[in-house]
Amino acid sequence: MSDPRIAAAAPLAGLRIVEISSFVAAPLAGMTLAQLGAEVIRVDPVGGAADRNRWPLTEDGTSIYWAGLNKGKRSFVADLRSPEGQHLVARLITGSGPQGGILLTNTTGRDWQGYNALARVRPDLIHLEITGRGDGSTGVDYTVNAATGFPLVTGPPGHRGPVNHVVPVWDIACGLYAALAITAAVRRREATGAGSRLAIPLEDVALATASNLGFLGEAQLTGTERPRVGNALYGSYGQDFTSADGVCFMLVTLTPRHFRDLVSVTDTAEVVSALATALDADFADEGTRYRHREVLTAVFAGWFRTHSAEEIAAALSDTSILWERYRTFGELATDPRVTANPLFTDLQQPGLGTYRAAGAPISVDGTYPPARVAPQLGQHTDAVLRDDLGLTDADIARLHDTAPGATKRTNR
Repeated sequence: MSDPRIAAAAPLAGLRIVEISSFVAAPLAGMTLAQLGAEVIRVDPVGGAADRNRWPLTEDGTSIYWAGLNKGKRSFVADLRSPEGQHLVARLITGSGPQGGILLTNTTGRDWQGYNALARVRPDLIHLEITGRGDGSTGVDYTVNAATGFPLVTGPPGHRGPVNHVVPVWDIACGLYAALAITAAVRRREATGAGSRLAIPLEDVALATASNLGFLGEAQLTGTERPRVGNALYGSYGQDFTSADGVCFMLVTLTPRHFRDLVSVTDTAEVVSALATALDADFADEGTRYRHREVLTAVFAGWFRTHSAEEIAAALSDTSILWERYRTFGELATDPRVTANPLFTDLQQPGLGTYRAAGAPISVDGTYPPARVAPQLGQHTDAVLRDDLGLTDADIARLHDTAPGATKRTNR
């Protein structure tokens, strides 16, 4: 940790977490903890876990996805099917003094890495398990999402059938909950000496969010179903508009001032005033703006259709309106919010090349923890065996020689 930016923004320095995981939620939790200074050792089976080659890929087949979710970790590979491999990993989890004894996993059903087996060796164990559903059955983001109601209120008005989200929001929220839960459990252990058995079902994260944001309460208390409103903002006035040269913008007016500025910049004050009189509507109220969103959008759209994107951006910049133009990932990658943002680091990632990669989106005392390279699969196996588990060179050589042939000595 020689980079002073890392040291300055590493409140979890000294902690060691063992991560046995795949896909999004658990790897994100581990990476978040690593970005805040913890030593995170990702344990994979020989040949890698199920997410080893997940898309997107480079032309030579290297997973950009895998590198993105494992930045700053150490990589340890073991034969998880053999008793000896399981014993080594269990020792790794339960060792490392008062700052160790922490397991983060979404791999369930293995007694040897379960809480009961490990806590017998280390009573102050912090054991966090991410599951699909609260009853222990399996589930992934897209299957959990199907039951939450969100796909049936996503998409344009009149659309029939579900519309899935593109971002795996439940995985992301679950991963961040997991990182928070581990830090809370560490604080409890430091105060009381007690360990923690933690479980976060992915489905419960989705259900809690549906409840916290009022979606479930709305159905229970009003007996109504949330309608599909496309790109409009439910309960307030927000809408997408297209410029004369085909560029799309998203505008949001949360306050009366926002709405007054939109009326002013689009030179529609007389029309909007006439509408308010005809509809007996007070457009200072956001609910009223929402209820009359279609007619308001028709009024404002004419101004956007007769102005270029450059003209629109210049005009909106002088107002209080909340707005942004829609951009592709390609456009965003070359935008100053990436190229000139201290959140991003020029990262030379083996197997991928050099690109702008995000560190933790948390500024600590004015400093962002910089992005660090993801390990190559098994890169730190020998060092962990030797330095953390005390194996001799002869022991390590024997393990390599008895490992599945396709990966012998690849991590030495």
